[in-house]
Amino acid sequence: MPLIEIQHVTKVYRKGGETITPLDDVSLDIEQGEFISLMGASGTGKSTLLNLIASIDKPSSGRIVIDGVEITRLSRTKLANWRAANLGYIFQTHNLVPVLTAYENIELPLLLLPMSSSERRKRIEIALGAVDLLDRAGHYPRQMSGGQEQRVGIARAIVAHPKVVVADEPTGDLDPVTSDQILDLLQRLNEQLNVTLLMVTHDADAAKIAHKQYQLQHGKLVQSGGSHPAVQSIQEVAG
Repeated sequence: MPLIEIQHVTKVYRKGGETITPLDDVSLDIEQGEFISLMGASGTGKSTLLNLIASIDKPSSGRIVIDGVEITRLSRTKLANWRAANLGYIFQTHNLVPVLTAYENIELPLLLLPMSSSERRKRIEIALGAVDLLDRAGHYPRQMSGGQEQRVGIARAIVAHPKVVVADEPTGDLDPVTSDQILDLLQRLNEQLNVTLLMVTHDADAAKIAHKQYQLQHGKLVQSGGSHPAVQSIQEVAG
């Protein structure tokens, strides 16, 4: 069974007297450990699809099943609990809390879970190590470069060991060298930690690092490249 099953999903918005359908009967299966990239022109529904998978929004019709749980049928409370335990989100603009250190920013998702302080500390150290920022744990966002801030955002997304990580234009605000470093990091996390990763990007070269590449065209999902299977885990995450 695929880890993620997107079944006949349609999303309709109404703006004034106009009906907008960014997603029209979209179906997609994603296996555990796959890295998927999604491209498309502005307004084609890329972020809409990402937000549906992240359970931030709900489809107008269709269903989304992740690891056997139909998230489109969960109540708001159950959905919030499910999201905290199973979903990591990497933002384009980092979304770090400026008055918190890197360590404290990464800790935030864990505060929503039933977990001891010692277990939180262990997971934060693992996440910091995974993004090569153990020496920046006590630094505030203003004391870090844009690339380091994005690494903190990635560490925050993986610290709860989620089943799925979604990334919305994770290199959109970065210079080319830093962008390449972040893409290398995402690829390494996918391969070494078996993280199932969905990335929205406008960069065709960035999209090519994924196992499969898709484009949204007029509400329809079209595979545009990639066919090799997901790389299996070569390292187990502690905890």
